[in-house]
Amino acid sequence: MTATHPRNSQPLAQYRQAMVRNQLADRDIIDPAVLAVMGRIPRERFVPDALWESAYDDSPLPIGHQQTISQPYIVALSTQLLRPRHTDRGLDIGTGSGYQAAVLAELIEHVDSVELVAPLAKQAADRLERLGYKNISVHHGDGYQGWPEHAPYDVIIVAAAAPEIPRSLIDQLAIGGRLVIPVQRGHSQQQLLLIEKEPDGSLSTSEVAPVSFVPLVSPPPESS
Repeated sequence: MTATHPRNSQPLAQYRQAMVRNQLADRDIIDPAVLAVMGRIPRERFVPDALWESAYDDSPLPIGHQQTISQPYIVALSTQLLRPRHTDRGLDIGTGSGYQAAVLAELIEHVDSVELVAPLAKQAADRLERLGYKNISVHHGDGYQGWPEHAPYDVIIVAAAAPEIPRSLIDQLAIGGRLVIPVQRGHSQQQLLLIEKEPDGSLSTSEVAPVSFVPLVSPPPESS
């Protein structure tokens, strides 16, 4: 008998539905569109082959280059906070494996995703193309700078913790837009924030939950 690749086997779909039920719906993820997308996207395609059995664990996983794919609950929570609409254009900072970009892309019109680590950007772009995503553009660049060429954005999501909210991301957020970002609070604490830009351009900030993300970093300065 020829063995099938385990990532294509039926049990993985069952694990995915169990993840949605136990890790998301049984907590505070109530947006039916977010739940449906999380139950549809094969997360095992976004983790290293050696970790496919852990794809639906309630934890982040390493993807190389000192980066991680976020815990499923955090992806769902961050996406739900954005209140995504089909007509929205979004910016995803910290592409990583491309999983968060894929989740967002199934809910909005287009996603620009920015990744500082060139090999991860290339791998994510190739992976998303293989999976058939036509509305995601992966860019190799500095997440602190966002992607001003296509601003403003209705939704911005950041998958790495910054010491403060980058001004460039605020500037690229549309009026009425929503930004979800983890921000460092002291040496050992991070807080997930929801920032909304009001009609007069002012900002409304809500603290959502304590989190743990890899740091948002900029490229090293070029030597003269």
